[in-house]
Amino acid sequence: MGQSLQKRDPANLFPGDIVEYRRNKYFSHFAIYYGERDGVRYVAHLTSRDSDSKLPLFGRALRSEVKLDPMELLGNKYKVNNMLDDSFPARDFHSVVKQAIDDMMGQEVTFDILFHNSEHQATLFRYGVKKSEQIERIYKHIMPAWEKLFKERKL
Repeated sequence: MGQSLQKRDPANLFPGDIVEYRRNKYFSHFAIYYGERDGVRYVAHLTSRDSDSKLPLFGRALRSEVKLDPMELLGNKYKVNNMLDDSFPARDFHSVVKQAIDDMMGQEVTFDILFHNSEHQATLFRYGVKKSEQIERIYKHIMPAWEKLFKERKL
């Protein structure tokens, strides 16, 4: 399948790589390396930065969107994290991923920390699979609050 690229030098990016920006000990922000234009490196990422309807209690932001931003706008500390390369084949950047990114830009998306965050969006672009390893790590703490209600059909 794919090769594990997590240990590659972050300065050596390839279009379609997942770029991880660590935000705190629990969460990172993820983007897809889009390429370089006029000496500026760009990433595509799901962001709630400009959303005017954020619900912090639920980790949700309506009217979020996929944006193309210079890498340095998101920060200088990042790593390449193609975390699913050993499980799923990466889709071709030029024939599939780039078009998917271009189609999503400008579309309103609801950012939801549990169900559609930047990691979900990045893995969806790169692999065609919506997955969030950071949410899976904390989900075991969240699930007990609703599991019984869900099984008893009280939700």
